[in-house]
This record gives sequence, C-alpha cells and structure tokens, in this order.
Amino acid sequence: MEFDAILLLSFGGPEAPGEVRPFLENVTRGRGVPPERLDAVEEHYQHFGGVSPINARNRELVAAIAARTELPVYFGNRNWHPFAEDTVRTMARDGIRSALVFATSAYGGYSACRQYHEDIARARAAVGDGAPELVKLRHFHDHPDFVRANADAIRAAVARLPAEQRDPARLVFTAHSIPTAADAAAGTPADGGHRYSRQVAEAAALVAAELGVDDFDVVWQSRSGPPQVPWLEPDVVDHIDDLAAKGVPAVVVAPVGFVSDHVEVIWDLDNEAAERCAAHGMGFARAATAGPDPRFADMVIELVREHTGGLPARRLGAVPAAGCTRNGAPCAVDCCLPARRPA
Repeated sequence: MEFDAILLLSFGGPEAPGEVRPFLENVTRGRGVPPERLDAVEEHYQHFGGVSPINARNRELVAAIAARTELPVYFGNRNWHPFAEDTVRTMARDGIRSALVFATSAYGGYSACRQYHEDIARARAAVGDGAPELVKLRHFHDHPDFVRANADAIRAAVARLPAEQRDPARLVFTAHSIPTAADAAAGTPADGGHRYSRQVAEAAALVAAELGVDDFDVVWQSRSGPPQVPWLEPDVVDHIDDLAAKGVPAVVVAPVGFVSDHVEVIWDLDNEAAERCAAHGMGFARAATAGPDPRFADMVIELVREHTGGLPARRLGAVPAAGCTRNGAPCAVDCCLPARRPA
C-alpha cells in the first residue's frame, strides 16, 4: 500500500490557563471522576501557568520528522487542539488518501495503544466518505534508538549529581500506573496479558544493560481513581521513602514510560518526587524523556520505512509488540480491552 503522509497522534494538553478545565473534562468525560479530583489536578497545571509542555514538544517532533522525509507530517490529539478529527478532516481536504500513524506511546495496553486505534476510527467516522486510510505503526519500546536515547539521558542526569553521589545513586525507572485489571488484559490471552507492564520492564532492562547497570528499580507514577481499585505499584514517591529508609544517598529517576515531558512528568517527578528526596536529604536527578533526542525522529522514519518494506525491523526485546493495523481495527479480537475502562 502506498502512503502519502504521516500523522503524529498524541494525548494533548492545554496551552493557556482557561483551557485547563475544559481539557480535563475532555480527558475524564463519562468516567465518573468527581469535581474535587479535577480541582486538584487543575492546580498542578496552573502551577505551570496553565500550559502543558506536551504540545510544544510534539510540534518540535513534527518538525524533526518533516526534516527527514518528503511526506507531509500532520499533528492531531485525542483530548485537545488540534483534535484528531480536525486534523484528519484537513488531511482529506489536502487530498491525502493514506497515512501512517505514529502514536506517542511506546507500549501496548488500552490507554497506551488500543485507545489510539479508537481515536483513529473516531476521527475517520467524523470525516466520513473521503477520510484517508490510517495505519498505526507498531510499539517501539525495544527499538535501539529509543533505548540509547534513554540511556544517554540517564548518563546526563547522573552527571548533574554531586560527584560523591553518582556511584551509589539508585536508578529508578518510572511509567504511568494503570489499574491491575487493565494490565492483566493488555495483550492477548495467548501471550499471557500484562503486555504493558512487561514491555515497561523490558524497556527498563534494555536501557540498564546499555548503561552497564545490573541493579535498578521499576516503579509507577500518576495514579488516579478510587483507592479501592488496585493499580500497579509501588508509587515512585513511596519507593523514595523506602530507599531513604535503606540509606540510599541519591536517586536518578528515568521516565522510560513517557516519550516527552508533560504535566504528569514535571509535576509528579520534578516537584513531588524531588521534594520527597529533599525532605530525606537525598540527591535527586531526573533524566530527560527520549522525544527531543534526534535519534527519536530517526526512529520514526525507520518505523515508516520498516512498514513500507524498506528496512527490516530492529527490536532488542522479546515481549510481543503489536504490528500495524488499519483504520483503528484492534490487533486481535478484544486485545487490551479491560472489563472496565481505566478512570
């Protein structure tokens, strides 16, 4: 199949104080999230002037991808402007007939993968006849460029610590927590589920191996939802408490579960985790996300060429990574679909 464009599909974020509440209502619509929870999260965004960095980082990535290809590169979001529906409508007006979709998530699971297929299907339905064919590219948690970009970001973070803290610093990888039921449903019964947590663990192990580090931790962050619903644990802040009790002098946090900074990274890590380390008298350094690294845009182009038959797939891991699907169709029947969608 011939492709005549690339669509970068992401989560979205507000870019002005007045956009924060409508954005959060979009994210949580139909999920029964109480207003007081939205109030608390809105405070996090307003702490940064009501602006999430994610859209700016994505526009930079779009420019980097565009500099590496002759194909036009479009940008759409699930939850805020530019909405995917509007972008796909623009693509149709521009005469685009088929495009490859790069979703800004390296992993499988409902929120990390299947929901992007739903975004694709919803956007095409909104456009109707004449909507371009859209094909989502595969997971890339174990791509060499993603692994090496994360490894170099960690090296730079370690270098920011005082010299005496670098060797004994504990390497802690983080990713967004999800309900344990959603993780159990991630993937297919044939591969045992838990694809999200297994891919995160594999990505962390591959990055650590690139660094020559044998001992590290994988923890979770940004949990939401009622306390009676179990989510992946431990939480990064709770884990910092445990490390402090063991006398660990410093922590290097690597947000391997994220490809670019947004409020959940800069609030949960740069504020809450950093403050907890300071309260314990521990050193703290947070590694950058991989998205701004030039190798990340190189990887996107390689995934495109891989799909179109120009290159063999480069994968360092063994955990299944879903292949491409057309127009939002799931990779397998009921793949990554939990009994109840995560709130």
